[in-house]
Amino acid sequence: MAKKTSGRGQRDLRVKVKTARGRKLSSTRWLERQLNDPYVKRAKAEGYRGRAAFKIAELDDKYRFLVPGARVVDLGAAPGGWTQVAVKRVNALGEKPGKAVGRVLGVDLQEIEPIAGAELHVLDFMEDGADDQVKAWLGGPADVVMSDMAAASSGHKQTDHLRIIALCEAAAELAFDVLDEGGTFVAKVLAGGAEGELQKCLKQRFAKVANVKPGASRADSSEKFVVATGFRGRQAE
Repeated sequence: MAKKTSGRGQRDLRVKVKTARGRKLSSTRWLERQLNDPYVKRAKAEGYRGRAAFKIAELDDKYRFLVPGARVVDLGAAPGGWTQVAVKRVNALGEKPGKAVGRVLGVDLQEIEPIAGAELHVLDFMEDGADDQVKAWLGGPADVVMSDMAAASSGHKQTDHLRIIALCEAAAELAFDVLDEGGTFVAKVLAGGAEGELQKCLKQRFAKVANVKPGASRADSSEKFVVATGFRGRQAE
């Protein structure tokens, strides 16, 4: 059972969760954090499928890559929070009169509940020919490739770091194949020391590479996001 604490005339300051029989302490702490997370509450209030929506929104507020008319590929898109933000910002539904209408393609290993304005497909983006399939669905190259993917946690920090860097490198390889010149690549990584080669590779192929931790990322998380803008094209290899 959860209860709310209050004091000095203030109410509903924080939800406290009692440890239930059969529930691990770590699960209780996670539940308590979720119940008190302002971004979780905002996501629910604003109709987003998760707090991660605010991370991509913050990154776009700063770097302005989700512009009306942009063609966007969201890798590992489930449950769809990033896709929802992209649909609004690239005007995929044509709700902004006089603005170009963009396209948003979300792909994942699992089916995603439909999102108005987005094209959602089941696809392993690491399979041979995935780049050609993505371009076929888009009808051409993409302006943005983005990824909020993370491998399932092993509980070992260095192993998890290596896994997510491997995912990010695979996403970058697809981006090199599907991005139009001037395009943007955005992906989640974990701080941990193994991302040097990825950074080097991105700096060769993009005009600018930034590493950012948006405010919506939890303070105790080691996640950060790489934002690479100004894709130079395949000739940069």
